[in-house]
Amino acid sequence: MESIPADGLLAASWLLIALPLAGAAVLLLGGRRTDRWGHLLGTATVAAAFVLGLLCTFQLAGLEEARVAVDLFTFIGVGDLDVTAGLLYDPLSAAFVLLITGVGSLIHVYSIGYMAHDPGRRRFFAYLNLFVAAMLLLVLGDNFVALYVGWEGVGLASYLLIAFWYTRPSAATAAKKAFIMNRVGDVGLALAIFLMFAQLGTVSYEGVFAGIGTLAGGTITAIGLLLLLGACGKSGQFPLQAWLPDAMEGPTPVSALIHAATMVTAGVYLIARCAPIYDETPTARTVVLAVGALTLLIGAIAGCAYDDIKKVLAYSTVSQIGYMFLAVGLGPAGYVAGLAHLYAHGFFKAGLFLGAGSVMHAMNDTVDMRRFGGLWNKLPVTFVTFGLGYLALIGFPFLSGYFTKDAIIEAAFDRNDTFGFVLGGVAILGAGLTAFYMTRLMLMTFFGRPRWEDGVHPHEAPSVMTVPMIVLAVGSVVSGAALVALFPLSGWMEPVFGEPEEAEHVIAPLTIGLVVTAVMALGVLLAWLFVGRREVPVTAPVRVSPVTRAARNALYADAVNESLFMRPGQWLTRALVWVDNRGVDGAVNGLAATLGGSSSRLGRAQTGFVRTYALGMLGGAVLVTGALLAVTAG
Repeated sequence: MESIPADGLLAASWLLIALPLAGAAVLLLGGRRTDRWGHLLGTATVAAAFVLGLLCTFQLAGLEEARVAVDLFTFIGVGDLDVTAGLLYDPLSAAFVLLITGVGSLIHVYSIGYMAHDPGRRRFFAYLNLFVAAMLLLVLGDNFVALYVGWEGVGLASYLLIAFWYTRPSAATAAKKAFIMNRVGDVGLALAIFLMFAQLGTVSYEGVFAGIGTLAGGTITAIGLLLLLGACGKSGQFPLQAWLPDAMEGPTPVSALIHAATMVTAGVYLIARCAPIYDETPTARTVVLAVGALTLLIGAIAGCAYDDIKKVLAYSTVSQIGYMFLAVGLGPAGYVAGLAHLYAHGFFKAGLFLGAGSVMHAMNDTVDMRRFGGLWNKLPVTFVTFGLGYLALIGFPFLSGYFTKDAIIEAAFDRNDTFGFVLGGVAILGAGLTAFYMTRLMLMTFFGRPRWEDGVHPHEAPSVMTVPMIVLAVGSVVSGAALVALFPLSGWMEPVFGEPEEAEHVIAPLTIGLVVTAVMALGVLLAWLFVGRREVPVTAPVRVSPVTRAARNALYADAVNESLFMRPGQWLTRALVWVDNRGVDGAVNGLAATLGGSSSRLGRAQTGFVRTYALGMLGGAVLVTGALLAVTAG
């Protein structure tokens, strides 16, 4: 589908990126002179971008062709490579723009209170602005190179934000881990882009999607798998999921921004944007399905065993992004379902992280849920807003997760094959595990006997923090029904994915809904039996089952990565260093020593005495004469 030139507000859509980018530049270059008002500028730029995005989306909705191109300038013009810096404003990018700037604005407002006493608050808001600008470039670019520039910008900004408290070794280590593991995925994305240009001579979306069907099946599959590798890195999916929980070392608003509406959704966006590629390669799509199903289980199992409130939510994000990957891997039947869950997740997961930040704010930055308890009446606003996010996440009937998660499970069963039933079963099991670990979190945090230490006086957060939480809680309640039932997202996304086909349900949606609700209720009941009706020990028990130990170690993801990649890399490095020291350097140094030693020894013959030289001449003459006599006699 060709894009139409932009006019009106859409022609100025580049300001969506320019506003937060300018805010970051002013705050970083302005120095301490901007300390007093830098947080206000950082918040205002993102809020203005949200308003502009809303107006641009309204204009897009009134166009007959809902696909607008904004050409800016030539970015690369070398030989056959001609990359124009341009933007694409269509229903898919518009929805992401509203999510990024809308939820991002609320997180900025929340951060005004959360970071009020931090001496680096101006720098923090500069990094937040840079992050939002990079994410907007990622979703608005009209070609893969622009996407890649935004992709790397998000990686840089996430590194800066996770390591914001860089004096803490744990924060510095977590940032490096996130940065390095993301580089692994980025190599896959870069190779996919190189392969596209080598085979099709273009990196624009229109050119690649128009010509992808002309390539050999193996080439298309290779491109799809390389794109998936990039998506797994950014979205924390198997086997590159280990960085995402460690990213909790950054300030809590960073966790909300990265885990709810921006960075971790970039991989889902990439797969959805590249739908024409995956529609041509069932093999790559099957791998996407397998990755999503496996990751949603890994995240859910690990979330059941952690006592750190932020890490439980982090593994929940890993699991929920797995649902989204599973959905977009289902192809046309699942693209919209996955995106609907992504948008609903943006509301309730951002609200949950901000709620966790409010709890930490009240508990002197403690994250151990074993030292909480009884907070429901101490933090009433946090309790209600967090509780609504919790209910939305576990799929409580008629809240957002109920609509979006069930749609994914229905699409899995609608495959009507063995693999589809396995995927559906895994998704239902994940729903039960989600209900278990989130109910465990609620019980340990807000109910039971107060277990906090002396000197801790829980108190509600200021209104600058609670108001964003209230807005997100409202979104957690209504977004699912709005996107699935009232204003179906499938109609809005029709220009991107085509007209949705009428699904032939293998199992009635009502039946699936009842089964999922029953499994969810079972998860809640088990959490109450294991946690709610017992005294929660302040110290975690040392002796645990092998399953619990494995879950607490994130199913040994770090150990596997160390064994398969880090240690072989260390061994290879040591071997190369030995070869360099003993082989290359040994040969060079040995040759030098040989020449030096021989020259030293030959130098001893040069004594400077005439008699020595005369004796040498005599000896030489005798040898020559003897040789001549021997030849003559012969």
